[in-house]
Amino acid sequence: MDKIAIVYWSGTGNTEDMCKYVQEGAKSAGAEVNVFTADKFSASMVSQYTKFAFGCPSMGDEVLEEEVFEPMFTSVEKSLSGKKIAIFGSYGWGDGEWMRNWEQRCKNVGAVLVSGGVIANETPNKAEAEDCRNLGSCLAKN
Repeated sequence: MDKIAIVYWSGTGNTEDMCKYVQEGAKSAGAEVNVFTADKFSASMVSQYTKFAFGCPSMGDEVLEEEVFEPMFTSVEKSLSGKKIAIFGSYGWGDGEWMRNWEQRCKNVGAVLVSGGVIANETPNKAEAEDCRNLGSCLAKN
């Protein structure tokens, strides 16, 4: 059975809500799932999991959150080569550039994205919540 780590940062609760939906989807597909906030996950933990979902909202000029999430992700990204991952996050402005950049960054280190990143404008609506569940299910099944 796959063991999935879902690691996220949320400032307003929107990305945290998305995390819960990703978790629901992965669990419904039969995966064992552990959820961590970004400050509780480190590179030393990567070897304990077979797959990963990372969640972070767009911040500032469409970048990942810089004080907690970015340092954590930088520390683990080289360990993601060949690993199946999913990414998600919320935004309040812009056009999703941060997600496109993040997807490319993941590909550049050799991570295998099971799907395109899922984004939600502010609080996830019903369709975006379902997209998150599908992302979790896709991660668990692939």
